[in-house]
Amino acid sequence: MELLGSPLRTPYTQPRSTPTKFLPPIPTASSLQNRFPPSPLPNSFSSPWMPRVTKPTLGPAPRSSQRLTPREALPPISHQTALSTRYTPGDWYRSNLSNYKRSETARHTAECLTADSSRLIQDKYQQTRKTQAESTKNLGQRVNDIMFWKSELRCEHDKMMEETNALTGMKERLERALANTEAPLQVTQECLLHREKRMGIDLVCDDVEKQLFVELDIIRSCQERMRRHLEQAEAQLASNRLAQHDVERDLANKQAAHRIDEQCQQLRNTSTGISYFRGVERVDATISVPESWANFTDKNILRSQSERAASAKLRDSIENLLVLTDKQMQHQFNCVNLAFTQRIAEMADAKRKIQAQLSKTLQEMFHLERSIEAIQKAIRDKGFPLKVAQTRLDKRIRRPKMELCRDPAQLRLVSEVCEINETIQSLQQRLRDSEDVLQRLAHNKSALEHELVVKSTSLFIDQEKCLAMRKTFPSTGRLLGYV
Repeated sequence: MELLGSPLRTPYTQPRSTPTKFLPPIPTASSLQNRFPPSPLPNSFSSPWMPRVTKPTLGPAPRSSQRLTPREALPPISHQTALSTRYTPGDWYRSNLSNYKRSETARHTAECLTADSSRLIQDKYQQTRKTQAESTKNLGQRVNDIMFWKSELRCEHDKMMEETNALTGMKERLERALANTEAPLQVTQECLLHREKRMGIDLVCDDVEKQLFVELDIIRSCQERMRRHLEQAEAQLASNRLAQHDVERDLANKQAAHRIDEQCQQLRNTSTGISYFRGVERVDATISVPESWANFTDKNILRSQSERAASAKLRDSIENLLVLTDKQMQHQFNCVNLAFTQRIAEMADAKRKIQAQLSKTLQEMFHLERSIEAIQKAIRDKGFPLKVAQTRLDKRIRRPKMELCRDPAQLRLVSEVCEINETIQSLQQRLRDSEDVLQRLAHNKSALEHELVVKSTSLFIDQEKCLAMRKTFPSTGRLLGYV
């Protein structure tokens, strides 16, 4: 099956052998001997068009002939000899017929070549039109693809801008809420400071003080979480802007490509501005294929969507944090006030309970010291397993070349070191906590011993100074960042 546009093979295009003779064979001299006697002819030519004649044997020329002219040297041609050198009428007709056939063949070849050339021109014209139509169609499809991704990028860009603005507003609320927590923190610190002025045995780590420390820890924890979320919001805003920048850059590139491909699609053979650019088809300036091109834009959109989802999740987390911190601080504020009320009522009954409280305090201090010693011993005991694990890791580092394999033994050793370090850190943290509690118990012990002397001072501090400052608390709107 011949392909469209390929030239058809014709018989005249095949090489053929050129005949060496176009005329029939000429009768030889032997056939003419019956009619004409042979006559020697000097200097006869050996030609295929000439009849064969007997060549005379040439000997040395006589001396007299060397002085003769060429005309005088030639022998006279007789009538018989002239007749032997002519063609026959049959040869003449055959020669003409051969010429006619060659002319007819050449004309037929020319006619076939002309017809095939016309057909080739028409086929190539149709092929060129088809190729150009396919290129135009492909450009149109490319323009549609670019328009689709442009709309996707523009939609994603608008959504990202809305999300960025929403996150910025939430960040401003968080900053205001963080600033509004300074007043409760200052009140708590002042309450703790006033209660530190109690004298003697009243300087005790009682429930009021614990609640104040809890309140202090809650406020600081809330502030720390707010600051952490504030840092996350700033980092998320930077990520949003980066993703938005990538989307904007991709969108700008898509707009430029759309403008160029649309112009290319609209170009026709009659368009102005078309020209020859020799060798441009050999210049490959492409850096992507349709799959990687679509994947690039899809990745930008997916990244923007991922950042938007993370931003929305962070906004929800900030909102939940603000609500939770408001509830926790309000709840602890009420708990501290209640503890103050109960503590004031207990002042009168505290004297008869001094001895029992002191005994309990001493016992608790003893158990805590035993616990601290046990923790310290546990920390010391973890040193040898840590040395063993680290020594194994150090030796395994010296394995040669490809033997440095991250095998299960290596992974387990690394995890073992991490686990031991975490255990030591947790024990050290527990040791510090135990030491803090032990110090508080010692402080309580000292306070119990001097409590009977300083009851009036303690009542004045708790009732007149601390509760007077805690009559007001920031409203929910302030703690939520709306004000």
